Amino acid sequence: MKFLAACILTVLLMAPAAFAQARPEDGGHEFQVWTGGGYSSWGGVSHTGVWTTGARLGWILTKPHGPGMPRGSFEFAVDVVPAFVVFQPKNIAYGVSVDPVVLKWDFESDHRIVPYAEIAGGVLFTNQTIPSGISRVNFTPQAAVGIHFLGRKFNWNVEVRYLHISDAGLTTLNPGINTIEARIGVGLFTRGHHTEHRP
Repeated sequence: MKFLAACILTVLLMAPAAFAQARPEDGGHEFQVWTGGGYSSWGGVSHTGVWTTGARLGWILTKPHGPGMPRGSFEFAVDVVPAFVVFQPKNIAYGVSVDPVVLKWDFESDHRIVPYAEIAGGVLFTNQTIPSGISRVNFTPQAAVGIHFLGRKFNWNVEVRYLHISDAGLTTLNPGINTIEARIGVGLFTRGHHTEHRP
C-alpha cells in the first residue's frame, strides 16, 4: 500500500507537467493508478470474484505508424498490484502481484478519446491457495481493450479485461480461474523530449 500511495503522490506532484501533456507521444511516459474487478467466466473454477488495485509506469517507444484505423504507438509498461483479492467459495485470498511485461497499442486519435489494446503477463503471490487447495504462486496472463478520456491535467480510462489465473503446471492439478473484469483508472501522459508540440 505504501508503493500505491507513493505512485498517487507522484501523479499529483506532476500535475503542472500534465498541462503540457495531451496524449501518448514517442519518448513520453504514462503514470496511472487503477482499480477493477470481475467474476469468473467460462472454463476453470467458477463462483470466484477478483478485485485489484495497482499502479502503472509506461514508456511510449514509437511514433504513430501503420495504415488507417490500426495506426498507433507502441507502449511498454509495468504494473504493480499491492492489493489483489480473490473471493473464493471456501475463503478470501489476499495477495500482491507484478506484471513486468505489459505490451500496449495506443491507437492514434486527434480527439480527446484514445482507444487502446494490450496484453500482459505477471505473477501473483497470495496468503491462501488459489484455487482452494492448489497453489499460493500463480501466473496472470491477460488481455484488455479500453479508452483513454484525455483532459488538460489528467486522463481517465475505462476498460474490459480478460484475466487468467493459474500456476502453469507447478502442481499436478491446475484448474485455473478465468475472469472478465471492468477497470477504471486515472493518470497522465508526459510529453516526449523529441516530439513536436501539438495544439
